[in-house]
Amino acid sequence: MDYTIGQLARLARVSVRTLRHYDRIGLLHPSAHSQAGYRLYSSQDLERLQRILCYRQLGFSLRQIKALLSAPATDPLADLQQQRALLCKRIASLQQMLEAVDKLLKARSMGITLEPDEMLAVFGEDDPVAFSEEAQQRWEETAAWAEAKRRAASFSRADWQAMQAEFSALMRGLAAASAQGVPAASAQARRLAEAHRLYIERWFYPCSAHLHCRLADLYVSDARFTESFQRFAPQLAQYLRTAIYANAGYMSARERGDDR
Repeated sequence: MDYTIGQLARLARVSVRTLRHYDRIGLLHPSAHSQAGYRLYSSQDLERLQRILCYRQLGFSLRQIKALLSAPATDPLADLQQQRALLCKRIASLQQMLEAVDKLLKARSMGITLEPDEMLAVFGEDDPVAFSEEAQQRWEETAAWAEAKRRAASFSRADWQAMQAEFSALMRGLAAASAQGVPAASAQARRLAEAHRLYIERWFYPCSAHLHCRLADLYVSDARFTESFQRFAPQLAQYLRTAIYANAGYMSARERGDDR
């Protein structure tokens, strides 16, 4: 089947001007001309045009494409396989770029103002966006969430790094207590749990003992949170939860005046 230049342009979604330019530079000649002198393109011409457009999408110059398609003894199947491999690589690269942009968009909506490379430098393999999304779903309408978002919007990279360093120090202290067999309801563990509550108050939002217990439940019920604690010690999320509940009970008793 022969195609006119207009038909080929519509099929390939390019302009007639582009096809004329390809003809002029010797990249894609029509296989024939009508009696009236109009260009006529064959199915083979359409296939060649598709290969040209594929290489263009991959970033090759017209000169490079002409050299590729004019190479002697070119195996059409091998050429298509090479194009497919290049396209797969390009798609993977674009997918990574898309994921980075999506993460940045989500981070901005959460009040995290770091670039993707800065987020990686600060948080490592942890995903702050995933944690923030979970918090947003649970507490978006609360004053605590609004306060956390307000504070996060002002954090610099140094602030995030200081926050992460403080969190790691707290976790190491809890991990050491757990490894030494310190009971999770002991005074030592309660002090560490209280330090954790104050850490939240300092960096995010006012955290009552009741809210701290709700967070502790989340630490053991959500695998993402649990894993972030397990990096420091086995069963650390459960250990911290018990310590938080013990600390909340101690604080309530002290407020009632029957602390002994």
